[in-house]
Amino acid sequence: MNDRVRIEIDQHGVAEVTLVRADKMNALDAAMFMALQAAIRQLEVAPNLRAVVLHGEGKAFCAGLDMGRFAGMANASEGAAKAEDRLLPRTHGISNGPQFVGMGWRSLPVPVIAAVHGVALGGGLQVALGADVRLLAPGTKMSVMELKWGLVPDMAGMALLRGLVRDDHARELIYTARVVEAEEAVALGLATRICADPLQAARELAHAIAQRSPSAIRAAKRLMNQASRSVDDTAAALLMAESQEQAQLIGSAEQAEAVKANLEKRAPAFEVLR
Repeated sequence: MNDRVRIEIDQHGVAEVTLVRADKMNALDAAMFMALQAAIRQLEVAPNLRAVVLHGEGKAFCAGLDMGRFAGMANASEGAAKAEDRLLPRTHGISNGPQFVGMGWRSLPVPVIAAVHGVALGGGLQVALGADVRLLAPGTKMSVMELKWGLVPDMAGMALLRGLVRDDHARELIYTARVVEAEEAVALGLATRICADPLQAARELAHAIAQRSPSAIRAAKRLMNQASRSVDDTAAALLMAESQEQAQLIGSAEQAEAVKANLEKRAPAFEVLR
């Protein structure tokens, strides 16, 4: 998966998917997006797959979108260029490419357990939300951070959040972009539980699942996906709505100002809406 993602599958059918951009806290650049998409596609057809463990090397699970991509958005005309062409085509089933790195874990036929430590911010959180189970290290920080940058969650975050977090809590997290720590993340539904060593716990859980009937496990995931409010016939419409809203925001004067203000560490100055 180039130099961004490593996949190892053991003799029990447990795959370990590791984000390996530790020097950048596994931030999502173009190469990371492509590597995650390729990893999901590879696992979709992997023989005898029983379960997947997803985690990041270094100090964090994933810090979100690479800062270099935000810097480019500070130029409004540059950020707006062909946003609709990038976001609106459904290139991965009901998803576009960025949405697939979140929603794609749900489409895998086997359970995915995310071991999350350090931070899972913005796009990094949306990657984790696609997993069936999220195990957090103590002190882990999570945030639906897109509004800070003048954007909305558009990596399947809206579709995934609504099946996990109560509506008013989801709205507050989205509107404020505030950071929550591990205990609150579990209480809100962003995560399953806190573990002293989430990677070891995720491996143990994956191997326990691998001992169950493979056909029954796959049937159970299909049924859970069908029962979930985030994976149903309306998910396709919601994913398209994410892309349409984001395409209008990217490169707008307000979004460029939000990025500039964050990069310059100052309060944004937005014009009065008429």
